[in-house]
Amino acid sequence: MISEWSMIGIDKKEVTAEASDVLQLFDAHQAKSRKVSLSNVKDRKAKLRSLERSILKHRDAICEGMHRDFNKPATEIDLTEIYPVLLEIRHAISNLSHWMKDENVPTPLSLFGAKSKIRFEPKGTSLIIAPWNYPFQLLLAPLVSAIAAGCTSVLKPSESAANTTIAIKKIIQDCFNEDEVSIVEGGVEVSTKLLKLKFDHIFFTGSSQVGKIVMSAAAKNLTSVTLELGGKSPTIIDETADLNATVSRIVWAKFINAGQTCIAPDYILIHEAQKEEFVKKMVEQLEKNYGKNTAETKDMASIINQKQFDRLNTMLKQAIELGAKVVFKGVSNGSEKGIAPTLIEGVSLDSQLMQEEIFGPLLPIIIYEDKREVVDLIQSKDKPLALYVYSKSKKNIDYFLNNTSSGGIGINMSAAHIGNSNLPFGGVNNSGIGKSRGRFGFLEFSNQRGILDQKMKSSIEFLSPPYTSGKQKLISFLMKYF
Repeated sequence: MISEWSMIGIDKKEVTAEASDVLQLFDAHQAKSRKVSLSNVKDRKAKLRSLERSILKHRDAICEGMHRDFNKPATEIDLTEIYPVLLEIRHAISNLSHWMKDENVPTPLSLFGAKSKIRFEPKGTSLIIAPWNYPFQLLLAPLVSAIAAGCTSVLKPSESAANTTIAIKKIIQDCFNEDEVSIVEGGVEVSTKLLKLKFDHIFFTGSSQVGKIVMSAAAKNLTSVTLELGGKSPTIIDETADLNATVSRIVWAKFINAGQTCIAPDYILIHEAQKEEFVKKMVEQLEKNYGKNTAETKDMASIINQKQFDRLNTMLKQAIELGAKVVFKGVSNGSEKGIAPTLIEGVSLDSQLMQEEIFGPLLPIIIYEDKREVVDLIQSKDKPLALYVYSKSKKNIDYFLNNTSSGGIGINMSAAHIGNSNLPFGGVNNSGIGKSRGRFGFLEFSNQRGILDQKMKSSIEFLSPPYTSGKQKLISFLMKYF
């Protein structure tokens, strides 16, 4: 096998020891890739079962690591990190035999005598880059898809969740040889080295800004990408919505993981008739979930680091300077990088709160009178990763569905669509490229190879030169009727 080192502009003599290790690891993965690609359904299911056992074995270590990283409650870790990965594994095991089978497809009459099918073959060596907000789920769920597809995988976890990575390393080393699935730690320098390598597929989860860097790097090698990004996911509450159900679901989806969720409701668009009651019920629900003194709650994670903590406080301060009003704010403990759930109204559309993805427990509330205002505002922004509509009116629901675009949508529910492995998960344009989870994730790591099998004399023989008048008549006949 020819090494990729000379092909990416890196001189072996000049690389650091860390970068050299990355390059050697990549070479090992490429060497192993062919063998892994030929693995059968039994082999792949065995690997998935081994991964499932190891996750359950190291469950306490995962919880401990994540608690150290950003004080995340154990129940929330089970619910939003470990359980979703176990569901993906079990779904893949149940369906892998079907996914891997050749898919027979119709053949047009113009190709009579032939049979057509699609074969799903592994793309090869993959790179999976995960963010810090769900450091376990967003690294391991794509790995499940890669294993199901028959790919080798280099995993790049976030350096901001180092304690969680310790637990993940134990799991990976428990299940796989380093030349099949391996973890590479480090910061921007290591990520840059990895992105220069000619991977067969890159799966990246993170911000749109970094997603552009990943896509640009992948383009230099014509590497396919899956980009799971983010954006400002709006939540529409119309005049018919049941506020009791609406409020409990929004509080859960917005403030779980302290709002550090890519599909969290980013801002509220509420009909003016519902606004006062909505705020009242939101305050009641927040105090029910987290207590009146939120500084003492053990049921809410902290902000991941000081940089993000400062960013959120700056956004809130700027919004207030531009005329926004805080209608509810719990008690924060700055020394613990905790920001309490905060409701804000009168937010300027020019503020950072409405220009950037918030990614924290700050929730702007914007009033509307006519549903066309809602559509105009949403359409003025990049297409979001998710959109939520709370309504009892089918007419209103259909209107918002037909006049907006988003990666996914929840009707009278928020954030739960990611839990259905039968649905594609991902964004559109600025909020992402490609889909993941379940069969959709399997397809992202697979090449869909079209196969035409001709077993008898075909139209090619009948229509080859010399082009006689009889052949011209046959072509005209085909064009008219087939």
